[in-house]
Amino acid sequence: MWAEKYRPRLLNDLKNQKEIVEQLKRFVKTKSMPHCLFAGPPGTGKTTAALCLAHELFGERYMDAYMELNASDARGIDVVRTTVKEFARISTISKVPFKLLVLDEADNMTSDAQHALRRTMERYTETCRFILSCNYSGKIIEPIQSRCALFRFSPISKDDISSYLGEIAKNEEITLGPNALEAIVSFSEGDMRRAINALQSASSLGKKIDEKSVYKIIGKVTHEDIKEILALTLKNEFIEARNKLRTVLIEYGISGQEIIKELHSEIFRIELPEKKRVKIAEAIGEVDFRLAQGADEEVQLSSLLAQIASEDMQK
Repeated sequence: MWAEKYRPRLLNDLKNQKEIVEQLKRFVKTKSMPHCLFAGPPGTGKTTAALCLAHELFGERYMDAYMELNASDARGIDVVRTTVKEFARISTISKVPFKLLVLDEADNMTSDAQHALRRTMERYTETCRFILSCNYSGKIIEPIQSRCALFRFSPISKDDISSYLGEIAKNEEITLGPNALEAIVSFSEGDMRRAINALQSASSLGKKIDEKSVYKIIGKVTHEDIKEILALTLKNEFIEARNKLRTVLIEYGISGQEIIKELHSEIFRIELPEKKRVKIAEAIGEVDFRLAQGADEEVQLSSLLAQIASEDMQK
C-alpha cells in the first residue's frame, strides 16, 4: 500500500503540523515527555507522528520499547488490565528511561476501560509514556485529559497534499492529467491517507490518470454532470434533467447522498438570486433528510428537480 510505503519516518517529513513537530522534537532532544493526547480528523498524521517520535527516541530498535494498539479492536477493560499493564510495568533497557505505548482511536474505548487506563497511566509513569490518538478529544474522560498534553492536528492543506501526491506520482512514473490532481485533493478533504489511496486506486486503470478516471474510482459525480443537471432544471427542461439524473444514478452508480452533496455545493458556485438560492437549499435539505430515512433515491431526487423547475421556485 502506498499509504504505508510513503509514510514519513522522521518528524521533519510530517506535513502541515509545524508547531506539533517542533514540540515533539523538544521531547526527543530532552528525552523527556508527558503523556500525550493527539486529537484531529483522520489522515492528518496522528499515528505517523507517534511512530516518527518512537523512531527518533529509540533508534533502529524502536520496536523493543514501542507498542501500538488499536482501541477500536482492543476497547475493553480486560485489554487494559492485561496487555497494556504488562507492557507498561516492565522497565526499558534503552538509553531513554521510558517506553512508549500508543492507543490509536482511543475515543472508541469504553468508559470502564478508560477509567482503568487512567489508573495504569498514573501508576506506571516512570516506566511508560502513553500517547492516545483520537478523532474527538471530548470522548476521552476528563481524568485522562488532565493527565495528558493535548496536541490538535489540523487537516492537511491542499498545497501540501498536492505536492506530496506529485512526488509519489513521479516516483511511481505516473502522469497526472489536467484537473486529476485537483479532483483527488478535493475528494480527500484534508485527509492525506485518503488522497494517497485514491491516487493508487486511480493508477490501477493505467499510468496516465485523468479527471474522468479519478471520479470513476472514487465514486463521485463530476462537476460538469451536476452543472448540466442543474442548468437543465433551471431552464425548466425537467425531462432532460431527469434523464441525465438517471444516467448518473444507474449507469455511473453514484449514490443519491453524493448527488445531493454536490448539488448543494453547486448552487453556491453559480449565479442565482438570493431568494431562489435559499429556496433551493431548503428543498435540498428536505430531500437529504428523506434519503437519510431510507426513501427511494430516484423518486426523491426527481421530486427535488421538479421543485426547482416549478413556477414557485422561479419567482
